[in-house]
Amino acid sequence: MQYFSTNHRSASVSFRDAAIIGQPDDKGLYFPAELSTVSDEFLASLPELSNEEIAFNVMRPYVADSLPDDVLAEICTETVSFDFPLVALNENISVLELFHGPTLAFKDVGARFMSRCLEYFARDISKRPVVIVATSGDTGGAVANGFADADGVDVVILFPKGLVSRIQELQLTRCGSNVTPLEVNGNFDDCQRLAKTALADTDLGSKLFLTSANSINVARWLPQQIYYFLAVKQWKDVEPPVFSVPSGNFGNIAAAVLAYRSGLPVRSFVAACNANDVFTRFIRTGSFEAKPSVPTISNAMDIGDPSNFVRIVELFGGDTDKLRRMIASYSISDEETAETIRSVHDRFGYILDPHGAVAFAALTRHQEFFAEDKGIVVETAHPVKFDSVEKILGMKIEAPASILDLEKIPKWSIEIGTSYQTVKDILLSLES
Repeated sequence: MQYFSTNHRSASVSFRDAAIIGQPDDKGLYFPAELSTVSDEFLASLPELSNEEIAFNVMRPYVADSLPDDVLAEICTETVSFDFPLVALNENISVLELFHGPTLAFKDVGARFMSRCLEYFARDISKRPVVIVATSGDTGGAVANGFADADGVDVVILFPKGLVSRIQELQLTRCGSNVTPLEVNGNFDDCQRLAKTALADTDLGSKLFLTSANSINVARWLPQQIYYFLAVKQWKDVEPPVFSVPSGNFGNIAAAVLAYRSGLPVRSFVAACNANDVFTRFIRTGSFEAKPSVPTISNAMDIGDPSNFVRIVELFGGDTDKLRRMIASYSISDEETAETIRSVHDRFGYILDPHGAVAFAALTRHQEFFAEDKGIVVETAHPVKFDSVEKILGMKIEAPASILDLEKIPKWSIEIGTSYQTVKDILLSLES
């Protein structure tokens, strides 16, 4: 499988090179030259297959030229080594829980897959491999955990100071010895700009082998399609589901659409947005216009210029009319998010995190127009990770043991401004 740049000015590369490089030099995103198609037999056998078998079969067409089958099988086993339960709240809405991994967030899947791929590839890289990641919350924690003490790989994480939750900060600043957390006095867009500038810096690239760990990297992005297959494996209704996906940088819903384009039965998608509504406005008007992000209680979605928008357009062959027919989008306010958390807890005894609450509210709004559509809310993180949930519900949420262990470790991070030179100097210090 070859991967081309969505800007169509860089050379096509293998999965190995796309994972190592991270972002093409023309600043596009790598995209598979062919979309894999799953067989009807595979789809029919989903309920009988193990999660590891499903992951292997979904990923193999995209990586077969870069990873031996035995290595891929081991990576897939470690990637899906926790539960992905589908919980029915009523006959019309179920919740896909993606927070049973080590950092209590859906990004554990992509981070674990990518970290193991890069550790395997790093053996043949002459320069020091350094992974750089900008995070609005959960990505950094998942990457830090996935790469913790990985042999021969350093990790640098940029996160906005004061704009992540207490538990997210714990996971970002109590990391392995090979992880450097940078606490940026700015917002997520500043962090993402710094990371992208570093990746495009040819001088820096001559000294380090720098790659990304955001969903712009295909090794982080592609495995996210696995849990949509795992959801359908558990789906009992005759009609395919609508997936309502909390959407910030749009890697998650782009992976969902990839699964759909590969043959997974899906009725449609709902891109659930908070006040950062550039995609919602695009669906309504057909015009995409980035804007500065604004802070919300669903902070991991506070992104005003989603990188993976170009992949979604590519998945529909550039046909934005077809895209807008398949994906609905709704913007949910903080007030609606909080009310959804309260009402879902009151009605079902279920606690949503703010991102899942945005997806739940967006799905119920969608069902007001399409009452026959039964859907799956993608619950991307454990509610304990968000300080706001306890305040909204007026109750204490019990923290898992893994979080209590982090609280015993001293915080370590480097506080910086938004100057790229500071980031470059820190990266260059890793060369020695």
